[in-house]
Amino acid sequence: MSSLIDTHAFDYVNVLDKAMDASWLRNEAISNNIANADTPGYKRQDVDFETQLAKALRHSRYKTMDAKVADVKMNRLKPVAYTDYAGFSYRIDGNNVDPDTEGVYLAKNQVVYQGLEQSVNQEFKNLQMVMK
Repeated sequence: MSSLIDTHAFDYVNVLDKAMDASWLRNEAISNNIANADTPGYKRQDVDFETQLAKALRHSRYKTMDAKVADVKMNRLKPVAYTDYAGFSYRIDGNNVDPDTEGVYLAKNQVVYQGLEQSVNQEFKNLQMVMK
């Protein structure tokens, strides 16, 4: 007899959990950017998760979304923090942080996180409904 853990019931929850972790890391990076907006030579930081997720899902090209999510190798799905050296610096001191832009990124990321949180809650409601 297989248990609920042996099924693919938590595949979406696991991927959403990784996405929430990435969003949390992005929030920290943006907060650091804002805090260092006046630090000479500071370069903005960001987190890339979307590219990793797209690669993981593209790996199973001609499958259903359920099959693609089930095939995701969770140990390879990691957010990547990077320094944005390419961003142009309009300041003499070499800092490339624009506080107004960072505020927009922060607001966007908070909306993304809330959406992910709602998606996880919905997945658990679906599981709860199936178990009744």
